[in-house]
Amino acid sequence: MRIALFSLLLALMAPAMAQIYKYTDDKGNTVFTNQPPEGVEADAVDLPPANTVDIKTPTAPPPLANEQSGGERQQPYRSVAIGGIPDEQALRANSGTFIVNAQLDPPLKQGHQIRFLLDGVPQAEPSSATALQLINVDRGTHLLEVQVLSGGQVVQQAEEQFTVQRVHTSSPARR
Repeated sequence: MRIALFSLLLALMAPAMAQIYKYTDDKGNTVFTNQPPEGVEADAVDLPPANTVDIKTPTAPPPLANEQSGGERQQPYRSVAIGGIPDEQALRANSGTFIVNAQLDPPLKQGHQIRFLLDGVPQAEPSSATALQLINVDRGTHLLEVQVLSGGQVVQQAEEQFTVQRVHTSSPARR
């Protein structure tokens, strides 16, 4: 058993101890190889030791003040979602106007406000209204975010990517 283990370790170490040879071929090209060619004078190349890096795993950051002792962040809502947008298909809105809403469980708490952002741009002032009419949204793919604010700070949010499909004004379908 010990002989087999020693042989295995020796076989694994052999590639690390391999020798490199250098010679010039008949066309004048310099060739490096791990096996010296027969009938050609080859010089052994002395290589410096390989570079190594000692990687240290960073320590975890301290828990935030609003985190529970269990390590999970305390959320004021069980769920925050966006309604009014189809799940697996494009949203057909030829005028680019449609209504979206924030779906909260439990309902919006006193002192909290809702803010809708389309492609990172706020669409209205934060308010207690959970629905918003978006007007003249360009066709293409967009990112809609709904943020729940408390004292101007985001306490919870949801986002959804969707595609608006509009008939082009010069489309034959409009004639």
